[in-house]
Amino acid sequence: MFLKDILNKGSSSGFIKKRQYQFYFVIFSVLLSLSGFSYNVWRLESTETNNTVRTASFEMLLELSQLEQLIYSLHYDQDPSEGSPRKGWVKVGLINDLSPLAGKSVMVKADALRSSWADNWNSIESSNLATNEVVNAIEATRKEINKTITSLR
Repeated sequence: MFLKDILNKGSSSGFIKKRQYQFYFVIFSVLLSLSGFSYNVWRLESTETNNTVRTASFEMLLELSQLEQLIYSLHYDQDPSEGSPRKGWVKVGLINDLSPLAGKSVMVKADALRSSWADNWNSIESSNLATNEVVNAIEATRKEINKTITSLR
């Protein structure tokens, strides 16, 4: 009813056609603005999520390399000060804490690393098997992180 009232206010058909054109132009402009705004919001959210995943992933890669160095110092160099298991627990804990930010698959691998570290930390100094198991868990986590980073848009 409202639309008919707006369109029928003029006495000539030229005026009515002009009003119709203006009405459709306004509707089209509003729809275009809303779609542009929606896309912009979606893109900003996506960019923010990707940035969070990227930052957490890079930090975890640094911690993984430091943990691997710690394991090698403890096992091969027999240096308990450089390869302190307490430092290892801190690194494994940080990796595990950052993993939810990088995604579910990374979180699963980080949890497996934590379990592997919990099972083997006290025998890394003397056991090749324990060392290899933890290093393999580190490598699996690293691969999953790299896969996650390359999948970002």
